[in-house]
Amino acid sequence: MKLRLFLLSGLLVAAVPPAAAQCQLCAPDTTASGAAARQAATPLRVDVETRLDMGRIAVGAMGGEVEIDPASGARRLRGDVVDLGGFALTGTVTVRGEPGAEVRVILPASVDLESGHGRTARVTGLATDLSAAPRLGLDGRLVFRFGGRLQIAGLDDGDYRGRIPVTVEYQ
Repeated sequence: MKLRLFLLSGLLVAAVPPAAAQCQLCAPDTTASGAAARQAATPLRVDVETRLDMGRIAVGAMGGEVEIDPASGARRLRGDVVDLGGFALTGTVTVRGEPGAEVRVILPASVDLESGHGRTARVTGLATDLSAAPRLGLDGRLVFRFGGRLQIAGLDDGDYRGRIPVTVEYQ
């Protein structure tokens, strides 16, 4: 059975309200200041460089799971699964925006994948190799990897595919 997980990147950026046109003393200050103004002028861009791929495995009657560690790229098999080889890859994402800006990356708690035969498998435990407070570099880029745990019911063979929304926003 060949299992593959494909990724779709999403993007969410909060809008900054426009500056007041007339009397700045008469209305509350709605202008963005400093870093917030630069961030509004530099929208975030998210590019998927590498799709998450769990490799090729065979699943027995008891089912099991495949886990890809985002930091090391190591693949771990649990349960009634057999490694059939192939390359297992962490997902790799590049974020571009305001240099030095702090960002927040949000991954869903779980994602259901579908095979061509209508069967489903679930990816849980999605995690990145990011620090607790990720920032874009001086070049305005941040590259991170992510992995997760694919849970497969017994004898559910197929080529599983799905989309994992990746949300990135300025802090």
